[in-house]
Amino acid sequence: MNLLCIDTSTSVLSVAVSKNERILRFRNTKLGRPLDRSIMPSIQSVLSGTGMTVGELDGFAVGLGPGSFTSLRVGLSTIKGMVFALRKPVIGVSSLDLLAMNVRGSAQVCALVDARRNLVYACHYEKKGSALIRKSDYLLTDIHNVLKQIKGEIVFIGDGLKLYKEGIERAKGITPRFVAEKNSFPQAKYLVPLVLERFRNKKWDQVDQLVPLYLYPDHCQIKNSKK
Repeated sequence: MNLLCIDTSTSVLSVAVSKNERILRFRNTKLGRPLDRSIMPSIQSVLSGTGMTVGELDGFAVGLGPGSFTSLRVGLSTIKGMVFALRKPVIGVSSLDLLAMNVRGSAQVCALVDARRNLVYACHYEKKGSALIRKSDYLLTDIHNVLKQIKGEIVFIGDGLKLYKEGIERAKGITPRFVAEKNSFPQAKYLVPLVLERFRNKKWDQVDQLVPLYLYPDHCQIKNSKK
């Protein structure tokens, strides 16, 4: 099974191509120009590096956010266009799940992403090897509410640490560990273990119903898009 995977929820464009469970090639690119001008050349470059053509792909996986509204739209629109053109299946996954997959081994994990306005996107997980079990909803809340819901030893990951690391260290009932900033973004290569079983069981998403995971209310999204 040949899969093309992308995540566009952050300022890093992440693209990967896999064959069955093996990653053939991946690229994480810090964007220096608009995503709509970078995404197809990056996809073509990664595919070319595998010796595979677009027509040999069996399906697509995409990170749905939460994250940058505009980038998520561009990424999802690109994948939808390829899905419609090739008539191949697609599966969408929260980018918070991808972020948590950066943590190695088994641990409690809290993915923490800056949502601005003194809020964070967050989710609490139990990670057991390559298996990821979600222990909370996908949250849009303040850091204090996140910390009230967790206890014990837990690994924190995400760009929210830039703002809230000191507060986490002072929190009672938590023994925190922190993932380095260089590994604190969603990587498309981790879509493969998250979606492979669903592809095998043909539990695909309906492409016309696949939308970005925003979490912000609609009226906030409209305001944000006008700025």
